[in-house]
Amino acid sequence: MKPTRLLLTWLAVLLGLNTLLGTAAALQLEVPDSLHSVAWGLLLALLLLALLDAARLRRRPSPRVQRQMPGSLALGRWGEVHLRFEHDYPQPLSVHVFDHVPDGLGVENMPQSIELRPGERSELVYRLRPLRRGHFSFSRCEVHLPSHLGLWAARRFVDVSDSTRVYPDFARLYGAQLLGVDNWLSQLGVRQHPRRGLGLEFHQLREFREGDSLRQIDWKATARQRTPIAREYQDERDQQIVFMLDCGRRMRSQDGELSHFDHALNACLLLSYVALRQGDAVGLCTFAGERSRYLAPVKGSSQLNLLLNAVYDLDTTRRTADYEVAATQLLARQKRRALVIVVTNLRDEDDDALLSAVNRISRQHRVLVASLREEVLDQLRQAPVQTLDEALAYSGAVDYLNTRNELHDRLAAHGLSVLDTSPSALGADLVTRYLGWKKAGVF
Repeated sequence: MKPTRLLLTWLAVLLGLNTLLGTAAALQLEVPDSLHSVAWGLLLALLLLALLDAARLRRRPSPRVQRQMPGSLALGRWGEVHLRFEHDYPQPLSVHVFDHVPDGLGVENMPQSIELRPGERSELVYRLRPLRRGHFSFSRCEVHLPSHLGLWAARRFVDVSDSTRVYPDFARLYGAQLLGVDNWLSQLGVRQHPRRGLGLEFHQLREFREGDSLRQIDWKATARQRTPIAREYQDERDQQIVFMLDCGRRMRSQDGELSHFDHALNACLLLSYVALRQGDAVGLCTFAGERSRYLAPVKGSSQLNLLLNAVYDLDTTRRTADYEVAATQLLARQKRRALVIVVTNLRDEDDDALLSAVNRISRQHRVLVASLREEVLDQLRQAPVQTLDEALAYSGAVDYLNTRNELHDRLAAHGLSVLDTSPSALGADLVTRYLGWKKAGVF
């Protein structure tokens, strides 16, 4: 409980008045004794009223608060939280509200003031913007209650327990259903190359059409129907994709609001969405994190929800990626041939360790190494050079990129596929490579 500005103002006025009267008496100025009595009487009356007002405020019950919020939020996107208030106050009451929001959530329109009217339910709305993924718990809401005479304000903590999960930006994934996959992918910059040859999996029989090749003719069906019947093929739909996601220190780099790790998660979920719609199975394994997580490849739209729940609270560590251990764990778990996508940030010191690990995996699986490139390097390389510091920064960036490119060339020389891309372009580039390989039937 603390005094309000009204009480402090009255106290200042009356104390000032008594100080002036006391000063006048000390200077032997003529001041009526009744004025002294009135001034001290007003001060004592104010103190008595303040004590009574404080006692009544202590007995005033706190309002009942309910919090309504989404059970899940998307990283970087705003979401609304509703606070509803119920009370038994006989008179309108204006209260000051502050909801205790966990760290990692940005807040807008908080704190607020709201008027509680008798017999009515009041509500206020504020917005949250998650700044990191994970599980967040809300424990209480703070309400500042005024006293009956407005001389005091009580700080009450109302227990309102709620929780929410912050996922990667999955709203973009589900929003794609409204646009159509092909249109959506083209907007993201995904390029679908023309198909060469026939599909790999039989789909159905149909009448022979102009443009069909003679190899498509099913001669037995043609003899039965006495009209040319062609076989129609489609891309093989029973393939498997496994993401090997680096959770180590190199993924902690940040371009803008999102870290490289968050970009990597969004890209993995984007490709998972596309692959699941193509009828393929998608799985995940992590390495260099607090603990290794593994999700076996499964087909079906429900797998996307399992992926989201498996990665929403993943975070990076300061550990160095051990590619050999990661390869051993993957080969022990994934027996069937799959497209293994290693998402990491390659450096020149990774040459021997990475090459050995990826070669082991490639004996059984098709491997794609997706290496994230810091966007600041491209900016330094393209920026004009006018000063010594700018020249040093330019030279350092070019030297680093050249060393990085040499590593990629060495991997390519061993027959390994490398995707060198910026974090923001990773999703579209992965989908482009996946669709191209799927249409060509190379995995």
